[in-house]
Amino acid sequence: MPSNVKVLLVDDNPMVLGMLRQALAPMANISTAGDGADALLKIIDEPFDLIISDLQMAGMDGRALFDKIKARASTANIPFILVASKGDIDEKLKVLQDKVEDFIEKPFFVKEAAGKIKRIIDKIALEKLAKEAPTADGKLRGSLAQMNVIDLLQSLDLGHKSCLLTLTNDGDRCEIYFTDGQINHAVYGALKGDDAVYKVLGWSGGNFQIDFNGHSEQQTTARSTQGLLMEGLRMVDEAGREAEDNVLES
Repeated sequence: MPSNVKVLLVDDNPMVLGMLRQALAPMANISTAGDGADALLKIIDEPFDLIISDLQMAGMDGRALFDKIKARASTANIPFILVASKGDIDEKLKVLQDKVEDFIEKPFFVKEAAGKIKRIIDKIALEKLAKEAPTADGKLRGSLAQMNVIDLLQSLDLGHKSCLLTLTNDGDRCEIYFTDGQINHAVYGALKGDDAVYKVLGWSGGNFQIDFNGHSEQQTTARSTQGLLMEGLRMVDEAGREAEDNVLES
């Protein structure tokens, strides 16, 4: 189901706008604008959590829209993604590298662009959840139906968070410690480090708790957070193919 994140897509090409909207609709609440001027009116009227805009548009282009949004105190902190050609990113937009959330390079495959955007949507969703659901002990709790294990790990990585993530599912428990977004220690029963993380990547049910005061000095993982995710997903995919082969052989 879509997250609690409100996204505005801005593009003067209706076909691109439609394809991106369809790809992102399962992830967030999506609104669209056909040009920069229309987008500016919508942003003033309605608060958005993320803006994704094409650079090259007639009238007010994506750069002008970005400048106007960042110039207003009420909208200056809205994360912004610019869609542009490699040439424009390398030459015209280098000065914005630390000011935008990310760039989407054109031409792009919709599936790949949606995957890149999803990581940012998940990070924003987690931040909103932390603000909207405070607890007396300062810990953030939720269901893995809201945000699965992979999305949680990616969000904490992208947000450079230092914390303790505790996952529980049918009596099983896994503790994963982060330092600046990188997993440095994990425990699942007798398993530690990388193996403990791999064990929970496939969980589809259960609950999570994030303690932003939790930390560990231990270093039991050998890979970066992204490295753990890539290797873990490879292992899950390999196990799935083996299961299919066994079914075909039986």
